Parts: sequence; C-alpha cells; structure tokens
Amino acid sequence: MDANRNTRTTARGRRRGFTLVEAIVIIIILGIIAAVIAPRFLGRIGQARTSVAESNASALVSAMNQFMLDHNLDDGATIDVLLERPSDVDEAEWEPYVRSADDLLDPWGRKYVLVVPGDKNFDFDVVSYGADGQPGGEGEDADIVKP
Repeated sequence: MDANRNTRTTARGRRRGFTLVEAIVIIIILGIIAAVIAPRFLGRIGQARTSVAESNASALVSAMNQFMLDHNLDDGATIDVLLERPSDVDEAEWEPYVRSADDLLDPWGRKYVLVVPGDKNFDFDVVSYGADGQPGGEGEDADIVKP
C-alpha cells in the first residue's frame, strides 16, 4: 500500500505547472477574446463621453437660461460668463452660475462654446465640437449642440 502512495505522490510531484503548449493555447485564446471585445469596449467609451457631453451641455443651457433671467446676454459673450462676473453686473448682485471652471469643460477637456445668437436656438447655443475639437464630424467627433 505504501508503494502505491509513493507512486501517486511522485506522479503528482512531477506535474506542477503548465506545459509550453498549454500556455501558448491560453495566450491565443486570451488574444482572440481581447480582439473581439476591445473594439466594442472602446466604442462604448466614446459613446459614454458623448452622453456626458450632452448631459453637461444641457446643464449649461439651464445655467445660461438662469443667467439670462437675471442679466443681459451680450453678443460675443463666452461660456465664461457663467463663472466670471461681467463688468456691467454689480459685485453685490453677482453669484456664479456654475461651481468651478471644470464645469465649463467637455469630457475631452475643452471649453464648451457659447454661440450668441444661436443657430439652433434663437438666443444662444452651447456647443462641444466632440473628440476632435473641430466643427463637423461623425461618431465621437460629431458636434453636440444644445438646447
């Protein structure tokens, strides 16, 4: 009986890791999975940024509408008017319409653009030029115009 036990222990002791063939097969399988999943995952990241940009632009539109109820919006005004006090507004009456300068940035790190008068809306548009930062484009590079 002890001889059988020693034979099993020796057989188990020799097989401790993967063979080279097994390791190569696993690497190939992981590579195939990554090749199939990666493009879908990267596409979802772009869609998520676009959704965040649309949501943030809508929030800036609401802040801009509140600003317009309280103050005059001049032609050529920039999105910074929501954070920095315009010269024609008394300091005692001023309170910023966004929390910080980061609220004025799109998900790609560029400031939203305020177009006065707007192309889509009569008074103004809030625009992000997408991932490429250039007017026009498709997919993640497409312009986001609100309201």
